[in-house]
Amino acid sequence: MSLRHIIKTEQKALEINLNDRIYGTFAEIGAGQEVARNFFQVGAAAGTVAKTMSAYDKTYSDEIYGAEDSNRYVCESRLYKMLDHEYKLIQERLTERREDAQYFVFADTISAINYARTIKGNGWMGMRFQHEEGVPTSDIVMHVKMLDKNNRQQQEAIGILGVNLIYACFYYRDDPEIFVQSLLDGLKSRVKIDMIRTSGVAFERYDNRLLCLYQVQYHLTEVAIFDANKVSIHASEFLYRKDLMVVRGHFRPPTLVTQDAFNKSFKQFKEKPGSDPNKCRLVAEITLDNLTRFGDLEIKDYLDRTEMLCALGLTVIISDCSNYQCLISYLSDHKIGRLGIVIGVYELAEIMRLKYEQNKEGRLLTAFGELFGHGITVYAYPALEREGDSVLQVKDIPVPEEIHFLYQYLINTKQIVDVVDPDAGLLHIIPYSVYEAIASGVDGGWEESLPKELPPIIKKNNSFGYGASADPFEYDKSNGQDAEYY
Repeated sequence: MSLRHIIKTEQKALEINLNDRIYGTFAEIGAGQEVARNFFQVGAAAGTVAKTMSAYDKTYSDEIYGAEDSNRYVCESRLYKMLDHEYKLIQERLTERREDAQYFVFADTISAINYARTIKGNGWMGMRFQHEEGVPTSDIVMHVKMLDKNNRQQQEAIGILGVNLIYACFYYRDDPEIFVQSLLDGLKSRVKIDMIRTSGVAFERYDNRLLCLYQVQYHLTEVAIFDANKVSIHASEFLYRKDLMVVRGHFRPPTLVTQDAFNKSFKQFKEKPGSDPNKCRLVAEITLDNLTRFGDLEIKDYLDRTEMLCALGLTVIISDCSNYQCLISYLSDHKIGRLGIVIGVYELAEIMRLKYEQNKEGRLLTAFGELFGHGITVYAYPALEREGDSVLQVKDIPVPEEIHFLYQYLINTKQIVDVVDPDAGLLHIIPYSVYEAIASGVDGGWEESLPKELPPIIKKNNSFGYGASADPFEYDKSNGQDAEYY
């Protein structure tokens, strides 16, 4: 973790005001003009603020920025329209008069908590700016959820966050780790930032996959998402009214059996009666627990794993959800339809055991309801028995006798189902054995256990210790983990 001195909001705003090169526009909708207000209050704002703008009325807003096809005003497309319009005005009106300036537009579109508290508070915030005089612009956009319980506090939090963002763009840009951490300065437990996306010359060394990791690692959010092109995306744009299947694993590396689990379970998910295949989405989830399962979190190891998943065309979730309830709670805020969760049969047995052990004193039914409610189906991928070559399926796993009736009920109601038609010929492939073979630096053998796209990438990037004669890692084989395939 990078160390730094935390600067107060007022000091950040004043430092920007006193920098005579930084000059631009504030356009704020929905939570007052709290960001601009911070710059006015500390003084010397005339050197920074070209204009402040607040088009609250939808008719006025549409006349200025154009109508939204979705009729939603708190959305990513609205933010980009604001940035486009306001920066164009800067180019038209100010370039000749301030040739030495680093121009910027700060914009936000926010839905703060209402009196009836039917709206929790969330919005979009972003910057278009020049990091040096005369260079092309760069963009950063992010989605924020406010946690304060009244409107005034949420407005204040947005004001602080806006100052943090502007300051980070001009002063912390060279260190993405500090950049992300600094966004929460003065805002502990008051906001969550669940998407950050950067583009342009100022961020050409940034990797959006790393931004997602830092967001989760430093508790800006529990969940961050990027697509197969390694572009950060937000759940509200990706998952709204969609059916979602999640495959959680360590993916170190993804093997042929991993690919089989993805393909067979997702085919089954899309073919469920009443499903619209065009509205089904598949994601791979890596948790912080799985990233640190083999030791300390290493950036290259994380990038190696996600490189493999992206090469397979997968959208990736990075999360701090050690249990499925946390992930389910996050997803439920985004109005998804059905949710499918793919796990190995040994992991299913462990979940059933832990549910019983942790809740047998009185909340057993509630605990199981949290996992098996909300239209959730668990798809269990088979495994070879630890002793012998028999294939272990849902009906075969041991569960505590006291909850056997409940387990059978979940099977009978098809809330727990077997993955149909798995390739039993692949079940001998175990990722940690493949990893050891890769790390040994010896070609031959391990390549046949992986999807054809992956061996060339591993060799080119020296992924998973390839070519480094790495020592085999210590793998926890307790609780059947030696039979976990992904």
